Amino acid sequence: MRAMILAAGRGERMRPLTDECPKPLLEAGGKPLIVWTLERLARAGFGEVIINTAHLGEQIPRRLGDGSAFGLKIRYSPEPAGALETAGGIRQALPLLGPEAFLVINGDIWCDHPLVPPSRLPGAIEEHDAPLAHLVLVDNPPQHPDGDFALGADGRVTTDTGPGRLTFSGIGWYHPALFASLEPGCRPLGPVLREAIAQHRVSGEHYTGDWRDIGTPQRLAALDRDLATTDQGLM
Repeated sequence: MRAMILAAGRGERMRPLTDECPKPLLEAGGKPLIVWTLERLARAGFGEVIINTAHLGEQIPRRLGDGSAFGLKIRYSPEPAGALETAGGIRQALPLLGPEAFLVINGDIWCDHPLVPPSRLPGAIEEHDAPLAHLVLVDNPPQHPDGDFALGADGRVTTDTGPGRLTFSGIGWYHPALFASLEPGCRPLGPVLREAIAQHRVSGEHYTGDWRDIGTPQRLAALDRDLATTDQGLM
């Protein structure tokens, strides 16, 4: 199985910490955020990981190497200054990701999701209603109270509004066909997902475990404190 970690962003809300260090290399619990993710990917059975880089990107391969220290094979997808946004970065990395469905996870989150592929993993896309994506949705955090999407009774993601909306965790499985028709360049993920959702081709799950968007120095410090005082270091 292959996964991609999104690590190219500037991390504006994390400044000044990200002035000299890319956000995924910021440490909590004695190790970089991205290392927690790599270790979980290895335990989940992934063999290859692609990491996109841009802001201070040379630091990431220098710190992580070829992945052998984590029981993985890491390959890198460098992007131009300013990065390509999520869909553009995935589109550029498609030759490295291969023809099968793959996992994409944000490099600036901390989550104890097992990262095991769902039973509805995008696969037989020749079927008209087969999912092209599967999203992990979580309860809305204080900084994002209105959520992003809703989850229907049939397990498909919708854009319905109302109290049932949830937040996209930054963890999703995608079939490469979702991105293959995109022109190269800077492309956000939101419009790509909404188009597939309108076609009823995005499934999802509601995950209620520990998920955190480590988007500010305060949230990084809180995670560091929690990892120092609990068994979550065994993630």
